[in-house]
Amino acid sequence: MKHFARVASYAAVVAPLLLAGMPTSVSAQAPTTAMAPAPGTGAGTLDEKQSAALKDVSRYFNDLKQLKGSFNQTNADGKKLRGKFFIKQPGRFRFDYGSGSKMIIVSDGKNLSVQDLDLKTDSSWELDRTPFRMLLRKDVDLGRDAAVLEVQDVDDLIIVSVQDKSPETPGRIKLFLGKKPALELKEWVTTDAQGIDTRIEITDLNRTEEIASDLFTPQSPTMQKIQQSP
Repeated sequence: MKHFARVASYAAVVAPLLLAGMPTSVSAQAPTTAMAPAPGTGAGTLDEKQSAALKDVSRYFNDLKQLKGSFNQTNADGKKLRGKFFIKQPGRFRFDYGSGSKMIIVSDGKNLSVQDLDLKTDSSWELDRTPFRMLLRKDVDLGRDAAVLEVQDVDDLIIVSVQDKSPETPGRIKLFLGKKPALELKEWVTTDAQGIDTRIEITDLNRTEEIASDLFTPQSPTMQKIQQSP
């Protein structure tokens, strides 16, 4: 039971999207409470400014070939975790948890694995059964593929809240993207089917340094632990 709860906690992180790093002042402007679909915010009822913002966010993910950096995770119970992340399109990403968690979340573009190096366990899901598929596919179009719950374009920030149209991928993702000097993902909040929020902030972003493709090939937790030991 303890193992299941731990894996479920990390799977909640994966059920949303990528990564980010947002100042407290911005977070305060947009509280991360679970929200029901609001009247007038579906993709077909957005005004001109909201539609343009949604297209900009879709274009951002289409243009995102690779990205690496640091992440900070805050769970619903206030527990904080941190680590490094790597993304390479299409569909590949990796989260290496530090601070004593010894967890790895990795996607090879088809399957997503949650690996616990302490318990030597490995749980996996098809990537298409997670909300990541909306954001890391070859042709990202949130207006077409997602149920749009909220779009805000205010000051230096775009906020977009979406959920997958498929009932097999429950949960919601709320994205926070800074607009200056260029559009960049800063933070996201995932809300699972039980209404539990997980916040991911990202910093130290690097788009230019090449990321080795074999980094996204899952290995057994036992082999990972051997390779990481001094």
